[in-house]
Amino acid sequence: MHRTIFSTPVIKPTLRWFARSFFKIKGWKLDFSATENIDRCVMIGAPHTSNWDLPYALLLAFSQDMPIYWMGKIQIFRFPFKHLMMWLGGVPIDRSRSQNVVTQAANQLTQADHLYLTIAPEGTRAKVEQWKTGFYHIAHTAGVPILPVYFDMKARRAGVYKVYHPSGDVEKDLAEIQALYGDLLLRHKDNKG
Repeated sequence: MHRTIFSTPVIKPTLRWFARSFFKIKGWKLDFSATENIDRCVMIGAPHTSNWDLPYALLLAFSQDMPIYWMGKIQIFRFPFKHLMMWLGGVPIDRSRSQNVVTQAANQLTQADHLYLTIAPEGTRAKVEQWKTGFYHIAHTAGVPILPVYFDMKARRAGVYKVYHPSGDVEKDLAEIQALYGDLLLRHKDNKG
C-alpha cells in the first residue's frame, strides 16, 4: 500500500492570530497577493542563511493561511522535536538514501486539493554556487506553479514575487527565478558558511 507523505494541513486560529500579530507589531510589510487562487504549488524561499528562517517561514505561512508542508533534513526530526516538527508540516528527508522524493512529492501534489510544498532551493545554510533542482522537477512533474518567496529581515518585508510556471527548460527557468531575487541573494551571500 502506498504511504501518503502529506495529509491535509490545518492552520489553527490561534497560530494564525499569533503570526499576524507578530508581524504587525514588528512593522513588517507582507505581500502575498500572488497566492490568491493558488491551490497547489511548490513554494521556494531564498536566501537560506539562518536557523531562524524556518520559524519565520512558518509564521508567514500561518499568517496567510497557507496549507504548507516543508522538507527538512532528517537530523532535525530527532527526539525531542520530531513530533512537533511533523505537526508543523515537516517532512523528513534522508539525503543519504535515494528515495525518489521528486516522484513521491509530485504525486502527492497532483492528488491534493490544497498543498503548498515549501523547499529551500539552496538545500543548506552553507554557501552554495548552485541551487538544487529538486523543487523545480517536483513542480514541473506535478504541473504546478513555483512561488518564489522573498524574506528580507533587514527591510522587514516578505512576499511572493510572482507565480512562475516552469517551462521544462531548467537552466533558463532557474536563471529567471534567481533574477527575481536580485540583490537580496547577493546581499546575503557573504553571510553564509
